[in-house]
Amino acid sequence: MDAFRTYRRVSPSPEAYTVNLIFGAELTASRHAHFSRDELAPFHVGRRSFPLDVVMLPEKEDGAGVAGGQIPPEGEEPSVSLFREYLRLRTVHPEPDYDAALRFLDRMAGELGLPMKKIEVCPGRVVSILTWQGTNPILKSVLLNSHTDVVPVFQEHWKCDPFSGFKDVEGNIYGRGSQDMKCVTIQYIQAVRRLKAEGQTLLRTVHLMFVPDEEVGGEKGMETFVRHPEFQKLNIGFALDEGLANPGNAFTVFYGERNPWWINIHCPGSPGHGSRFVENTAAEKLRHIINSFLGFREKEKHRLNTSQCFTLGDVTTVNMTMVKGGVAYNVIPPEMDVSFDLRIPPTVNLQEFEKVIQGWCKEAGDDVTYDFAQKHMDQNITSTQDGDPWWTAFSQACREMDMTLEKEIFPAATDSRFIRAVGIPAIGFSPMNRTPILLHDHNEYLNERVFLKGIDVYAKLIPALANVPASQDES
Repeated sequence: MDAFRTYRRVSPSPEAYTVNLIFGAELTASRHAHFSRDELAPFHVGRRSFPLDVVMLPEKEDGAGVAGGQIPPEGEEPSVSLFREYLRLRTVHPEPDYDAALRFLDRMAGELGLPMKKIEVCPGRVVSILTWQGTNPILKSVLLNSHTDVVPVFQEHWKCDPFSGFKDVEGNIYGRGSQDMKCVTIQYIQAVRRLKAEGQTLLRTVHLMFVPDEEVGGEKGMETFVRHPEFQKLNIGFALDEGLANPGNAFTVFYGERNPWWINIHCPGSPGHGSRFVENTAAEKLRHIINSFLGFREKEKHRLNTSQCFTLGDVTTVNMTMVKGGVAYNVIPPEMDVSFDLRIPPTVNLQEFEKVIQGWCKEAGDDVTYDFAQKHMDQNITSTQDGDPWWTAFSQACREMDMTLEKEIFPAATDSRFIRAVGIPAIGFSPMNRTPILLHDHNEYLNERVFLKGIDVYAKLIPALANVPASQDES
């Protein structure tokens, strides 16, 4: 017969497969099913026998999710299926498929019944905004921000295709962006879907914003958009953006960020033949610079390791990332460069710290100079005081859900820094506890139970924030 049938058997084996049989036609197999390799090979259809290695087919890279026409796995929560679909979009640098993300978001806007505005802030870089208007749209709005791009992968180090949305028998969903931060995007969408289905109305307008290029610094994304007239029209009073997983029971909340400085030190010197003791070489100056930066690195690492209250966001990290110079083994080069990645907490006086760097360059020798590939000077932090209305609404909603919060400075950089720089309070928060921190790592994953709990969390947080009473300034 020609009927399409799918056979499944639950198996804990990592070598598990699903077999789809089209009787009288063909046999196909995919890596997301539940038969073991031994059980499948050889497999018989009618009079023909197919070794497993012959019938295995690769995953479809553009596989659609539930709303895209594909039958969801039996018994799977629709929100999980939607999350896995979004993970399959290859919005990965250096050539992210932003068009696929825009088509996906267009569909979400239609399903939610919300208008969507698209602003091309740079050629090929579009910010998309879904708006749920409040009953008093004059009041300051609430922003739910997320980015659509993800960092590159090293396929050989992954146990599965990082763009397949693979879910194992324990419910761990693997994929680039599963923690950073496609999970939060879908959690926003599904929380709003639930609230609208319940007939809830909100006092303040809520904007869901989806931005490009966060993973490459945000220059063609949020950094540019915060200066755009369309951003001003959003009238934002408070923003939520991405955070980090917490391996423990608590949830981490980030109220500020370290400033990234990417600095290159240029060391000129006397050239010559490699057989001589030439004075004042570029390498000697380079060594002094490296010793200065890495010596400071050791001091900061010691501060972190000996303090009971410090987290990574409270100290300055220094890492040497690039060295260049030289043309041949027997030629002393006339110049050498070294580059460092520094992340500086908001408690550090940035002007004074730059003077320290100037001193290191002067000590290294004549004509040693530096320039910045990136130098952020914003040190705004968001209030987490009990009297702050936004923090009160956020923290009280979390307490009502029995959530323990740990407040920290974000150790890296997110789009929140651009939002805070224009005077808008922003909290970095991704509701992922009991989860290892795997952003940018091989085999990045998020368990479906943690993911679904995050939707519950946002379904409480969104109305709590959007119903903050009007302040005296607003009224």
